[in-house]
Amino acid sequence: MTTIVLVCCNGDNGANLKIIIAVWQRQKSYKEERSIMDSFEGIVEFVAVAEKQSFSAAARELECSTSHVSRQVSRLEQRLGSALVARTTRLVSLTEAGNQYYQQCRELLNGLQQANEQLGSQQYQLSGVLRVSLAGTFAETHVMPALVAFAQQHPELRLQLDFNTHIVNFVESGFDFAIRFGQLQDSGLVARKLVKRSMMAAASPEYIRRFGLPKHPDHLRHHQCVYNNDHWTFQEAERVLTVKVAGRIHTNNQHALVHACECGLGISYMPKRNLQPLVEKGLLTPVLEPYWYQGINSWVVYPNRRFLPARARLAIQYLLDHFADWQE
Repeated sequence: MTTIVLVCCNGDNGANLKIIIAVWQRQKSYKEERSIMDSFEGIVEFVAVAEKQSFSAAARELECSTSHVSRQVSRLEQRLGSALVARTTRLVSLTEAGNQYYQQCRELLNGLQQANEQLGSQQYQLSGVLRVSLAGTFAETHVMPALVAFAQQHPELRLQLDFNTHIVNFVESGFDFAIRFGQLQDSGLVARKLVKRSMMAAASPEYIRRFGLPKHPDHLRHHQCVYNNDHWTFQEAERVLTVKVAGRIHTNNQHALVHACECGLGISYMPKRNLQPLVEKGLLTPVLEPYWYQGINSWVVYPNRRFLPARARLAIQYLLDHFADWQE
């Protein structure tokens, strides 16, 4: 870059100095930006080698020569002053430093890819089939309409929605992601919180008249409950309580649970939004209110994000944005 200094004839040396400093600072910022851009060189090739464990396989993936990939990775190592890849005749593996660097680079490329797709989604229409597994009333009444609205933005996109509570095998079932509620198993999947749910326990006035009010969650052992999960979680001050319940009605359909509770067949415990309308009508009465648990979430669950198609990534981000300000 050529530095241009403007000299004023009025002898205002202070003004001249300011112009020189401004030009120098701009020149410095350009150099810093160029340095940052240069640091990206070789990252794509390095990530491909790390994931394929082979220079030749990485070259095929990137549609370039093996020598180009090897040269780019070597230049990257020289700039960093650290060996990233351990080369043998049969296998390519990462050094400890290489593994740490790969994790950061993978996240960097994921973020760049998602940014490109979010911008690109405004310029092209998604197509193909978006397969989603949903469970629970919240998914039926709130998530499903949001997914339909997302599909309306992309006329070439087809939705396949499956409502069930089964554990999803993403490989066998072909689902892109799932909507689940409550405590999740440690399955190695990615889980992102969609909304935080507040719980409520309630019973019909008729049930309370016949069997009385439980004063503590432990008293539920002596009451009839209508339930899906027979382990209910409450909180007492800072302590979490888990109580095993039983009753005549056991179903995974929340509409059936609410109806059975309204008919006096037992106490129900579920997200507040499901019971609040009947409480407001006087058809149900809240019980155990000081112990209601406030930390149960609804989740978006999916496999490793780098294997997600664009339609799935954009649909997940759409849901996260849609429910960002949601209140129970």
